[in-house]
Amino acid sequence: MADNALQHHIRCKEGDIARYVLLPGSPERALKIAQHLDEFHEVARHREYAIFTGKKFGIDITVSSTGMGCPSTAICVEEMGKIGADTFIRVGSAGGMQEDIHSGSIVIYTAAWREDGTSAIYIPLNYPAVADRHVVHALEQASKNLEIKAHVGIGSSGDAFYAKKPAGSKEMKHDANILAGEMEASALFVVSSMRGWRSGCIVAIDGNIYLGEKKKPGTEHLFEAAEENEILIALEAIRLLYEQDKANGV
Repeated sequence: MADNALQHHIRCKEGDIARYVLLPGSPERALKIAQHLDEFHEVARHREYAIFTGKKFGIDITVSSTGMGCPSTAICVEEMGKIGADTFIRVGSAGGMQEDIHSGSIVIYTAAWREDGTSAIYIPLNYPAVADRHVVHALEQASKNLEIKAHVGIGSSGDAFYAKKPAGSKEMKHDANILAGEMEASALFVVSSMRGWRSGCIVAIDGNIYLGEKKKPGTEHLFEAAEENEILIALEAIRLLYEQDKANGV
């Protein structure tokens, strides 16, 4: 049941946000996504949260930035879930972890390697961080509908961007067929699974962690094209989920 109280961090209440929510990390990408809606308005802007609600395909959709990392992501999802949201798709950026995933690639997460601290406080690490299968399927189908290539598989979410990583960490993830690394998906998946909500994640690749390629000069246009494409895929996935929900009466 939704809670109509004003939520402490996101500064929203019941009726301000939609059931379907797209979650970029940055406020700038939140606005960029909102501008793809047929109509939208700013609901709130507080701390790292820039929140817009509008319509696309006649469907109410909310877009909210989460800020960087799992702590602020978990707060955003928890508070939105209290006021009526139940379907979340992270629309973010990440670094590739396999040789064929470079700037301009797109990755759909099926699950996340839990290397963050937030989700570990929620529940021990042997609890899996998995995306909702219906959301994953919708993202895959959306990419096919739009004829946009997307890699599909397990990603990684970590904290402490500048901290020295354990020796062999990159190699181990590469050998485990981890496709990409970022900082938010694991908490999104864990919190959503624990609360009975649906979540997924699609990311545009801006470099390759395994190969040591970090936003190479001259590749900006590749990332910008992938960012545009992931937004289109996420919106199409929302349309597919809405039609599925409508058909199932939920």
